[in-house]
Amino acid sequence: MSTSFPTKTFQGVRQSLLARQEIALLDVREEDAFAQAHPLFAANLPLARVAPDAWRRIPRLDTEIVVYDDGEGLAATAAQALRQLGYSQVSLLAEGLQGWRDAGGEIFIDVNVPSKAFGELVESQRHTPSLSAQEVQALLDQKADVVVLDARRFDEYQTMNIPGSVSVPGAELALRARSLAPDPATRIIVNCAGRTRSIIGTQSLVNAGIPNPVAALRNGTIGWTLEGQALERGASRRFGEVSPGQRAQAAISARAVADRAGVRRAAGSDVAHFLGEAERTTYLLDVRTPEEFSVAHLPGFRSAPGGQLVQETDVTAPVRGARIVLSDDDGVRANMSASWLAQMGWDVWVLDDVAGAEGPMHAVEERPWIAGEPTLTSEQSALASMPGRRYRRPYEGTDNPREAMQAYLDWEYGLVAQLGRDGTHGFKVI
Repeated sequence: MSTSFPTKTFQGVRQSLLARQEIALLDVREEDAFAQAHPLFAANLPLARVAPDAWRRIPRLDTEIVVYDDGEGLAATAAQALRQLGYSQVSLLAEGLQGWRDAGGEIFIDVNVPSKAFGELVESQRHTPSLSAQEVQALLDQKADVVVLDARRFDEYQTMNIPGSVSVPGAELALRARSLAPDPATRIIVNCAGRTRSIIGTQSLVNAGIPNPVAALRNGTIGWTLEGQALERGASRRFGEVSPGQRAQAAISARAVADRAGVRRAAGSDVAHFLGEAERTTYLLDVRTPEEFSVAHLPGFRSAPGGQLVQETDVTAPVRGARIVLSDDDGVRANMSASWLAQMGWDVWVLDDVAGAEGPMHAVEERPWIAGEPTLTSEQSALASMPGRRYRRPYEGTDNPREAMQAYLDWEYGLVAQLGRDGTHGFKVI
């Protein structure tokens, strides 16, 4: 079997992104190396994870895939592994990451950068309201009429949270805010660990027309920690039930937001048609909570809770230019999540005909596992399996150096300028 692969230049990748053609730009180094330098729309798929993860993350075998490393010698091996898995349109980025640099390509750091950069763009254009850690602490000390809603995953919330806050992961906010703050005079504070989910969560409530005064906790738990304020640990407060009236009101508002963003509508027959299209990639994603998904879900749909989906588009949908179809059972979470994906340049649809979808829809057939796995040299195997190569996020825990936390915030503030220099993002803010 031939081990030679064509190459694709920086300009070629850039043109594909600008034309919104489907392309998966894969960085096959370990996550820590990826986080130090990569293009905006690169997705991290470490060499050791190619065989177990590729089919799930890149479902169409003739997707255009461009693979790179930074001189470690991993890219060609990863490309060969993808070829063994059945992918037919695999190429190498000409001269790897250094070639991208030399051609003038913008280099980004950290992880989930498309979403974080988009969040900064939203705040800069919509002037999303926010309060400092000191201002929020003063409200809590005064026992003001305020609720603090934590937009992260529940496990992140349990690790550390603003005292008295309630876990309401991002996509749940527009659905549940009215039940958590039924008095329109109650101030709602939305927080995450850093900035992105606070901004998107707060702006979601503003976009959905929540009557309460709403603000993001500026800089999240990082800002809280930098001010020397105490965090709570091990909390278990979660959102409760929503009344039928509140659910109906939230659904109307969410649909209006999605329509403004240009979200398209799909029935079950549309999804069946999408899955039969050989030339397009379609991701079917259920944006409800993992617990709801585990009880029942539509065939072929994967669990992707909406808040994390918006935060981690590069992880869930590494094929830039692909189609995304979202489902829920209330018309709120799918529409709100879709409204953000549409603003991020995705071809996104909401499945409206959920009740009638089960008939025409069919689960995607699992591909049989291939015999054997890609062959790695001993040096590559050691590199791929080396412990401690996961990137330690500056906003994880509270034991990070203050300098690292501040540097992370300073980097986020600079993302809008980086987007402008890169020029491929295609974001729009409604």
